[in-house]
Amino acid sequence: MPKSRPLSPDHARHIWLSAQRLDVSSPFGEGPAATLAAIAHLGYVQIDTINVIERCHHHILWSRIPGYARAHLAQAQSADKSVFEYWTHALSYVPSADLPFFLPAMKQYRETPSRWFGSVTPLEVRKMARRLRSEGPLSIRDIGDDELVDKDHPWASRKPSKRVLEMMFFQGLVTIGTRQGMVKTYDLMARHFGWDKAPKPATERQITAYLLDRALRSQGMVSLDSVCHLDAPRKKAVRELIESRVRRKLLVPVHIAGQDKAEHWATPETLASERIAPPELTHILSPFDPLVIQRKRLKLFFGYDHLFEAYVPAAKRKLGYFALPVLAGDRIVAAIDLKTDRAAGKVLIQKWTWLEDAGAEAKAAIDEALGRFERFQFGD
Repeated sequence: MPKSRPLSPDHARHIWLSAQRLDVSSPFGEGPAATLAAIAHLGYVQIDTINVIERCHHHILWSRIPGYARAHLAQAQSADKSVFEYWTHALSYVPSADLPFFLPAMKQYRETPSRWFGSVTPLEVRKMARRLRSEGPLSIRDIGDDELVDKDHPWASRKPSKRVLEMMFFQGLVTIGTRQGMVKTYDLMARHFGWDKAPKPATERQITAYLLDRALRSQGMVSLDSVCHLDAPRKKAVRELIESRVRRKLLVPVHIAGQDKAEHWATPETLASERIAPPELTHILSPFDPLVIQRKRLKLFFGYDHLFEAYVPAAKRKLGYFALPVLAGDRIVAAIDLKTDRAAGKVLIQKWTWLEDAGAEAKAAIDEALGRFERFQFGD
């Protein structure tokens, strides 16, 4: 195998920022089409319930689409049906074109239901499917005839129907047709997409290639951990594919100078496009942003160890309840814990942690970015 090529830390960061499309303004254009383009390029956009500021799926898209409107995502999901929700490393929006790569996981859930859904019976699933066929799409709020039960988990519901619908979602029997905040309306998968015949599931070999190609597109420079984030069983197959592509000179082994043990790979085309000057944009990023969510990778590339402390007791927090990393050019220079005061129409700074001396110019750019971020919170 060829010897690993060293890359300067600056070059490695620039490759990743370019792949994430955080180094240029409006990389996906504007309007509703930009939302699908961004999700298709990134591969997925994570969904989360925390809403002390705007929820992360909207935040991630806004960071790459300055004119983003929340209605654009609703249109993509419910009208155009060009994106759907499913589990990647977390619940996420995924391009509908990628659905075949998720069908085998749905089949596996049907054949081997998760223990989380152990109380759900096949009869309950059949009854819910009949109800959806006769009544149309349903949210849990539309179901008023459940016999309420005690919660057995903080994230559980007192309505048994919620667990039935969630199991059917993982099994691919239903999909989320619309979403208002975190309230999901479920519909039968085939009816939502208007299928006469369901798409053909991808093979395991095709799924492995999909995961590698998705990572190469959105990360530029990949490792086994970054391709298989929270999916360690796939590492063996991904490594074999990487080694095959290296032999065919489709991938080049690389590492960050001074970090020889951290194996990475990139395409020759990516390595040929070295950026001379650092990017100049400033972003207030979500802690669930694809640039941030893989903490070990973030620290390796940026030297920054982000802390997510929403579930840490207040007295033990270092950065705050929901700290947002601040990307200034190619450096993460601060973490700001923000909270939206919706009644007053303001974003409140709970805590500001400087990670380095950013300089007057960068501080002015951060103030401007905070102003844009505040306007985004209360827009459309």
